[in-house]
Amino acid sequence: MTMTRYRHKHPVVHVDRRISGGKATRFVERNAAEGLLRVGLEEQWHRDLYHRLLTITWWQFALLSIVVYIAANTIFAGLYLAQPGSIANAQPGFLDAFFFSVETFATLGYGVLAPATVYANVVMTVETLAGIMTVAMTTGLLFARVSHPTARVLFARNAVVSLHNGQRALLVRMGNQRRSQIVQAEVNLTLLRSETTAEGEFMRRFYDLPLARARTPVFAMTYTAIHFIDEQSPFYGMDSQRLTDQEIELLVTVNGVDETLGQLVHARYSYLPDEILFGHRYIDMFGVTDDGRRAIDYRRFHGIEPLKAGAFEGQ
Repeated sequence: MTMTRYRHKHPVVHVDRRISGGKATRFVERNAAEGLLRVGLEEQWHRDLYHRLLTITWWQFALLSIVVYIAANTIFAGLYLAQPGSIANAQPGFLDAFFFSVETFATLGYGVLAPATVYANVVMTVETLAGIMTVAMTTGLLFARVSHPTARVLFARNAVVSLHNGQRALLVRMGNQRRSQIVQAEVNLTLLRSETTAEGEFMRRFYDLPLARARTPVFAMTYTAIHFIDEQSPFYGMDSQRLTDQEIELLVTVNGVDETLGQLVHARYSYLPDEILFGHRYIDMFGVTDDGRRAIDYRRFHGIEPLKAGAFEGQ
């Protein structure tokens, strides 16, 4: 899809049968910056506020909480100041009204400042209710963010098309970054490819790639998904240029149960054509320390090396 720079709220989009006019575009984004531009979709932030508050970054959540807290107390301080003398023992000015609002909002009640009029008591009642509701919602959101289960699966920066037991195969290396294990882990590889139907309609097709082993009872350290490339495989006869021409994307998903949390966790990753290397292999990570202990060197996790000259071409 060829489009202008995103300078306006509704950019002009020119229809094109290619996704990106030759530039690789990721359909399954790894982060928000990589996602497709959604044009013409009306988004009303207040209708999905809970989801937005769960998906924003931690610094955004902290900043938003601080801004809301200060803004709420500033508003109520202004309401107290609307009637002079509404707060007993308060000095004239904004500061005492603001700090009294903070005490009321948090239901502290130090006893030095107190509402002195019926008007102040009404405002105090409303603020106390607002404070209780705000604290309850913030606590719920904070707990939901902290307790949200994550898989923390590490994916190799590149997928490789290599040889495995003498047969051409697509390999994707994954690693468990936690010391806890993922039990009954299931891995899926899916190929996304641009195609045109007999009627001339452009489509993105999904092809599930069968794996040599798609499930493992325990995903403790590393796992390599292996798809053998035979005549039935969508990767059959492919090379880097053909992958680019068909605007493919390789999607990897992992699902399982975290043994510590006892909850279902999942992770996803995707590879574009320039991230799938032909005629390469992953560097071995397993070794032995000087004192004879077996170890995994995660510094070599992303390491790849070319196959021996001529070993790949004949397959």
